[in-house]
Amino acid sequence: MFYRENGQFKTTYKEDQQIFPITQDRIGVLLLIAFAFIGVPMLADEYMLRAILIPFLILSLAALGVNILVGYCGQISLGSGAFMAVGAYAAYNFFVRVEGLPLIVCLLMGGFFATLVGMFFGIPSLRVKGLYLAVATLAAQFFCDWAFLRIKWFTNDSASGTASVSDLQVFGFPINTPFEKYIFCLSFLVVFGLLAKNLVRSAIGREWMAIRDMDVAAAVIGIRPMYAKLSAFAVSSFIVGVAGALWAFVYLGSWEPAAFSVDRSFQLLFMVILGGMGSIMGSFFGAGFIVILPVIINHALPWLGDLVGIPVSTAALTHAEQMIFGALIVWFLIVEPHGLAKLWSVGKQKLRLWPFPH
Repeated sequence: MFYRENGQFKTTYKEDQQIFPITQDRIGVLLLIAFAFIGVPMLADEYMLRAILIPFLILSLAALGVNILVGYCGQISLGSGAFMAVGAYAAYNFFVRVEGLPLIVCLLMGGFFATLVGMFFGIPSLRVKGLYLAVATLAAQFFCDWAFLRIKWFTNDSASGTASVSDLQVFGFPINTPFEKYIFCLSFLVVFGLLAKNLVRSAIGREWMAIRDMDVAAAVIGIRPMYAKLSAFAVSSFIVGVAGALWAFVYLGSWEPAAFSVDRSFQLLFMVILGGMGSIMGSFFGAGFIVILPVIINHALPWLGDLVGIPVSTAALTHAEQMIFGALIVWFLIVEPHGLAKLWSVGKQKLRLWPFPH
């Protein structure tokens, strides 16, 4: 009964078009954000921040960008890892070559160059779609892997082929400890999450969804497919590029092109599928599932092995993780193709009517 909307009257269009029209949702989101900024750093230890929470925040941001393209616009992409790499290496070159350039500007410039690359490789979407578009975007992955591995200029002529950053600062404050990195990534995620939520509710967001549902009908009613598709590639690539720069600068610190291989592209796509396509909340659910599941498996399987007297090796853990992960993807596609976000939505609808039958 606490989730009822009784007494919540909307008297203006502005109130009716709020991001969270239900008061309980607004309060819940504000409390969640406050807990993320204040409560989590007080409760989580260094391992939790470094190994789980920081990757979760950055991958949530990347999944958010992929969801805009795949979930909201319906354009299948397997080049997300490449766009993350472009954002990382572009930000790195601005960081090491332009003296005194603020870190946030470097990260945003990485997203800008990822936007340019994403729009270029999004041009085939004007002619092909489905599996053919997936193959076309996969070309971006192979091209970027080759470029960042062979062209030494991107790594500032590093002999080892790796790029590394240190002594990060934002407005004079250092970004070195796991706590500082967590707050920095969380700030990016909150800002981009709110922007993405507003964007998909705007006119361009409705155009993306019209293209996704039926591009021919969308063109008939006056929506320009070229503008809608390329704008989706641009926005998605920008967010993914910023996430790639954060992954390289904040999480890894030192990286090579293998950090943004095709496996990363598939991982982001699986996040969107498991979390829920066409759902901002689904991006967070998918990222949390992908990040937390390996941790649970790595702790649960050795415990079960000791319980039954069967030792579990590291190689067995790796294989079991891949098998369980693949089986869960198949299970979700069969049982709930709309992902975890759909289960969340169904639960909210039931709460709105509880305890009455429905």
